[in-house]
Order: sequence, then C-alpha cells, then structure tokens
Amino acid sequence: MDYGLNEQQKAIIEVAYELAREKIRPVREEYDRTEEFPWPVVEDIRKADLLGVYLPEKYGGMGGGTLDLCLAVEQLSRGCAGIALCVAGSGLGTIPILLFGNEAQRQRWIPSLASGQKLAAFAITEAEAGSDATAMKTTAKLDGDHYVINGSKCFISGGEVSETYVVFATTNPARGARGIGAFVIEKGTPGFTFGKKEKKMGIRANPTYELVFQNCRIPKGNLLYKEGYGLFVAQMTFDMSRPGVAAQGLGIAQGALDETLAYARVRKQFGQPIVSHQAISHMVADCATAIEASRALLYSTTKAMDAAFKPAIDAAMANGTVVFDEVSRLKVRRYTKESAMCKVLCSDTAMKVSTDCVQICGGIGYMRDFPVEKFMRDAKITQIYEGTNQVQRNEIASMVIKEAAANKLQG
Repeated sequence: MDYGLNEQQKAIIEVAYELAREKIRPVREEYDRTEEFPWPVVEDIRKADLLGVYLPEKYGGMGGGTLDLCLAVEQLSRGCAGIALCVAGSGLGTIPILLFGNEAQRQRWIPSLASGQKLAAFAITEAEAGSDATAMKTTAKLDGDHYVINGSKCFISGGEVSETYVVFATTNPARGARGIGAFVIEKGTPGFTFGKKEKKMGIRANPTYELVFQNCRIPKGNLLYKEGYGLFVAQMTFDMSRPGVAAQGLGIAQGALDETLAYARVRKQFGQPIVSHQAISHMVADCATAIEASRALLYSTTKAMDAAFKPAIDAAMANGTVVFDEVSRLKVRRYTKESAMCKVLCSDTAMKVSTDCVQICGGIGYMRDFPVEKFMRDAKITQIYEGTNQVQRNEIASMVIKEAAANKLQG
C-alpha cells in the first residue's frame, strides 16, 4: 500500500527494519530471558538517529512528526517490542517537554534526548491512581525557589535506565484535578531513588520500576508551564503519544505474522504445507487484513495530526514561545478521539493476531524457543498502558456522542 510517505519517512522504515532484522532479532530471546536492558542495541538505535526523528531540528532532531516516530517504533517492534520501547517510552517522556516547556527548558533537556545521549520517562501512575490519575498522592510543595517532592510512582517504563523524568504531583490537593503540576526531575537528584523492579509477562527488555521521592528538592524552574496544568500536560501528551503505543502493537502483529508465515509455508501436515489448508489460510487472511486496516488508520491519523500541529511547533520554535500557547492561539483541535481509536484498534489487532499466530503454529507456537509466544506476551501490555482500552472506549464514545449532539443542533 502506498501511503504517500516522504523520502525521510521511507528511510526511517528502511533503517529501523534493518536494525530489527540484523541487531534485534538475534538477541531478543536473550534479553527477554535475562530481563536486562539492551544497551548495545540501544546504542545502535541511537547511532541511527531514530530517537529524535520527531523532534525539531533546532534541538538536534530530524524535524519529523508523530508519524515519523510511529514508523520507527513499528519497524523496531517487528523485531522486539521490549527493545523498541526505549524509543516509544523516551518519546512519552520527551513530548511534554516539547509541548509545555519554555524555550530555556527545551534547550536544556531536549538536545540530549533527541541525540539519544539520554532517555526520558513519564511518571504519572501510582498504586491508587491508575486510570484515575487525579487520585494521585504524590505532592509538590513550594519552598522558596524549590519544590519539595514526596511520594512514589509505580509501573514506570524505562525506570532506572532513564536520565530525565517527567513526574506528576499535586501542588494543591484541595483543588483535585486542577491542583496537579508536571515537573522535570533528573536522575541523581537527592531524595529521588528507585524501589521495586517489576517482573513482567512481556516487554521484559525494558525495566519497569517504582520511583520514590523523599523530600526531593528540585528548582522552581523544573515546573512545566504552570501549577494546576498537570492534567492538561498529561492529556495533550497522551493525544500525541498513544499512536506510539498503536505503532508498537502494529509492529508486534506484523512481526508475529512474519514469523508465522515463514513457519507455515514449510511445515507440512497431511502431505502439504499447513498454510495451504483453508482453515489456516483464512486465519492468515484475517490477520493480514486487520494489520493493514490498523496501519491505514494509524498513518492517516498521524499525518493529520502532524499537519495540524506543525505550524504551532514551528511558531513556538521561531518565537521562543510555548507550543501549548501556540496551539491555543492557532485553535488547533485535539485529536483525543482519533488517537484513542488508533490505540484501541492496533493493540486489539496485536492481541488477536499474535494469539492466532500461536494457534496457527500449533505446539511449537507455544514453546519459549519459538518467537510467536513472545509476541503474544508482549502484545497484552499495549491494551493496558497509556490508558486501558476500556478507558479509551469511554473517551471515544463520549466524543462521538457530543459530536452527534452538536450536529443535530446545527441541523
């Protein structure tokens, strides 16, 4: 399918897939088994400039957009979603700085993230604040020229291996959702430590940690935008980052089907390759159709998002203003509904396709030394993190109903 990609985007696909094939596939089983972070592979990804494809050239990026990021994540995930998460996860931690950071903050943090010298992480989840982020207990109290952070975050992807963290905390618990702020906290800051490392079903090559803050003092200038805007930071970030989860799911689905076809074309039963049997070939057809439909939605959505947001980002870079302010000035609409649709469709496709691929491969598909069972384990998290698919469906339904009501009123 020709999606009208530009030359840079085609090059991203080629480079990322070559990395997946030559560098990731040979080691994915080992890193999945040991649960170690794949620093040598991450260095290869860094040298290929894939960590900054979506960031402005002004800060050392390639000047692309969300689509460019998704293309890199999709192709890397065809090899291993756990290893590819270093790109998507660092993007999740960098996007709020891009969107809500002032010029000094962007200059301070983005160049090292665009180059891959450092990785970023995003910390909003707590033990009692998952889908309901407004229930968070982590606090940030202003003390002179510093904020003092106390509390903890759990299930943080890229925990411990990252250097730059966007952390959400309440500055005014009495104001609820309007009392949350977003802060950049750097690794090594006194009072910032790591707790439990989680043992997971999938994406084992990326470490998931608890973050602990005990009287952690950070400069006042580490606040992104303003106090009370933390929920805006999170929501706008997720609008732009959820397609990255969709891309991860899409890559998982394609990778599982790649491996399954290679096996099903040579595995014989009843005297012929199993892929020749109609029951199997129909499953293959359904998998391929679901993948292409998911890809079409993801690419078209991110193309539209990039076209809408690029003028605001360019204006902020030229004027030294905050991207969020330029988005408001230019009246750029939010893509919450479409972003959620991408995440739901692609992650559900990842789970369905990878499960069907295990079924097609039969007994060998269930074995740890055959790759499709890993794709199935990795797929599950894409339906959960950055907002469960049930929450995404709430968002989609709410907006569809509002749009229908607005259309009726206009009619």
